[in-house]
Amino acid sequence: MSGIFSTNNQDSALFIGGSRVSGQEVRAQNVMAALSIANVIKTSLGPVGLDKMLVDDVGDVTISNDGATILQLLEVEHPAGKILVKLAQQQDTEVGDGTTSVVIIAAELLRRANELIKNHIHPATVITGYRLACKEACKFIADQMALKVDKLGRDPLVSVAMTTISSKILGTYGTFFADMAVDSLSAVKTTDFRGKARYPVNAVNILKAKGASARESSYFTGYALYRPFTSPAMKRSLKNPKILVIDFDITKTRMKMGVNIVIDNPDELEAIRKREMDISSERARMILDAGVTAVFSTRGIDDVYVKMFAEAGAITVTRVPKEDARRIAKGTGASLITTLANLDGDESIDVSSLGSAELVEQVRLSDDDIVVIRGAKEQRASTVILRGANDYMLDEMERSFHDSLCAVKRVLESGAVVPGGGSVETALDVYLESFATTLGSREQLAIVEFANALLAIPKQLSVNAAKDSIELIAKLRAYHSAAQKATANSSHSALKNYGLDLYEGKLRDNVKAGVLEPAMSKIKMLKSATEAAINILRIDDMIKLLPEKQEEDPHAHM
Repeated sequence: MSGIFSTNNQDSALFIGGSRVSGQEVRAQNVMAALSIANVIKTSLGPVGLDKMLVDDVGDVTISNDGATILQLLEVEHPAGKILVKLAQQQDTEVGDGTTSVVIIAAELLRRANELIKNHIHPATVITGYRLACKEACKFIADQMALKVDKLGRDPLVSVAMTTISSKILGTYGTFFADMAVDSLSAVKTTDFRGKARYPVNAVNILKAKGASARESSYFTGYALYRPFTSPAMKRSLKNPKILVIDFDITKTRMKMGVNIVIDNPDELEAIRKREMDISSERARMILDAGVTAVFSTRGIDDVYVKMFAEAGAITVTRVPKEDARRIAKGTGASLITTLANLDGDESIDVSSLGSAELVEQVRLSDDDIVVIRGAKEQRASTVILRGANDYMLDEMERSFHDSLCAVKRVLESGAVVPGGGSVETALDVYLESFATTLGSREQLAIVEFANALLAIPKQLSVNAAKDSIELIAKLRAYHSAAQKATANSSHSALKNYGLDLYEGKLRDNVKAGVLEPAMSKIKMLKSATEAAINILRIDDMIKLLPEKQEEDPHAHM
């Protein structure tokens, strides 16, 4: 094996064409890549975090302070950096919030682990200590920090939504958007086969309309679609419609490519043209005879057949996006039909594939007409209409509102919240340092470093708010230390809910202040950050093969 590699320098040459970096060098490179990623987004953490402007290769501009959005738009080449980008995307998918925090913690864990390894602590020992610390931290959050919200009223839900959007563009509008998030998500409550309540975020449709103030945003129950009725001659509203959702067009039938018909009589040509028209007319007539009064098509419908539907009192909507068509089909109980052909080769419509709702209507929004479906049969839906000055603002408003929906969903489904403002991370730091002293092995060093790494969150929150982080964190640790040593009936036990007030630069009871986060968000964040850090720590060798050189085309100059 020693003959394969030459290890004279960090870019050792491979006889198969490539380079190898191993040992402490590759570990240092990975840690540096992780810290570089964290440094990009750490100033956007918290309610007073700053925004990033990203311009892609074609000049499109994105302004955001959402960690997952920023990292997704960065072109990260280093393999360790890509792991952190995927980590943020995973946190965004599973929880919807905490994307910046999870990357900062993972990078800090890596930095501290690298220092331990430099001091001759084996990576396996560090990994074992990190896993043990993560397990104890999650248990402590569930047992000591989580507040069960048995009978969920509006107040804790609005507080969670407010905490999520306080660091984003919607935070300046008070509880306006927090109330809207709670109302719109509560309206789509469903029950799964186990009898548990579920709140599907994708049942909340978000439309963006330029113009007017953000405070003129609104929401209503029903599914809205940014498409008008196909013809102005159609009714503006239709009660109790039978809905058909199709993924094909209703146009004049044409011969397939490569099919040739040889005719001798010009009259036969006219007959063929007439038959082509009649085939689609029969198809439209069959749809109407099945009792369909509303047709949503992902493709087009010719004017001839639109006229047939309008005269029959039916409405049609064309060019519906595929995703919207699936949502409409799921909500109304319809099936997305790709063809009318049955198993026998004939064309027919199965009545069971039709959906129903209480009302379909066309309403005016800004300068456009939209179609609204109210009272869907299978799944209730709600629509939020965001108003703003320009596309950049509307895009960021949509991302912020979606994050608040995800946070409220997690609280509604799990029923547990924790105080925000760095209180959980500080409490874990105090607890894990105490827990580490109970171990008589080298793992205690890794657990202490894990505990100190969690303080990166309250420290960064303080720095971003232009406050004295050293003094605030010292006071906060003293408060949580007193709370963990206090008895159950002691007045000091309430200090466990204390966190940072970044506007006043002091400490406060964040439960009373309404700064709450889903308990699941913190637990997922710790687990994900720990696993990502461990995955990178386990790497002690990086072998990179050079791409094959393509032979030059001798005719390329021609």
